[in-house]
Amino acid sequence: MIAGAMERLRPRRMSGIIETDPVGLTEQPRFLNAVAELETDLRAEQLLHRLLQVERELGRVRSQRWGPRTIDLDLLLYGDEQVTSGSLSVPHPELHRRRFVLEGLAELCPNHSVPGLDRTVRELLAACAVACRGGAP
Repeated sequence: MIAGAMERLRPRRMSGIIETDPVGLTEQPRFLNAVAELETDLRAEQLLHRLLQVERELGRVRSQRWGPRTIDLDLLLYGDEQVTSGSLSVPHPELHRRRFVLEGLAELCPNHSVPGLDRTVRELLAACAVACRGGAP
């Protein structure tokens, strides 16, 4: 599924794949996670809609919170912008609490200052090494 998403989104760069145990509903297969850097002319809301469209194209059906899914695409960062709307919060509100997200981001942009948190990805990952959960959602 990751390959299918990358084919549709054509990222500039992608982190390595990070395998994690599920959180919440734990009786399901492990998750494969990656972070991709995209170049786009779309506004943040438009990009979110494109990500959701790709999920649907790849067979994602939202039926159970934290349940099994074919693909889950999140908009983690949007440059240096903070975006808050009814359907979108950027940076992703759980970004700093998810080690697998920070590990993937650290591969691509360790010195990027995360808007609203005023810390770099590398600093957030260091703080998360002890305090964060490693798995999804």
